[in-house]
Amino acid sequence: MEVQALTKYARMSPKKVNEVARVIRGKQATDALDLLKFIPRKSAALISKTLQSAIANAENNHDLSADNLTVDKAIIEMGPALKRFKAAARGGVAKRRKRMSHIRIVLTDNA
Repeated sequence: MEVQALTKYARMSPKKVNEVARVIRGKQATDALDLLKFIPRKSAALISKTLQSAIANAENNHDLSADNLTVDKAIIEMGPALKRFKAAARGGVAKRRKRMSHIRIVLTDNA
């Protein structure tokens, strides 16, 4: 059975979040949580929170044990971007795109 959790509008670039998401794909859910505690990046905290939510969904809604869950997919999708401007040389303007991402984690039971 597949169980998922979704965090929308996370204020971090999808490229940065995807670097950490690659680490946990295919791992046991509890092992992935332990691994994320030792990665010193903001994106690791965001993914950890989403993973904990997916584990809670599995335990409460589907009566599955956290020990039997595996991270099947960790999908990072592009969210909307905030468009900002910063002063540039000679009175010009430089565009800034502050990107957001949607984090989707899908867990499966080993059975």
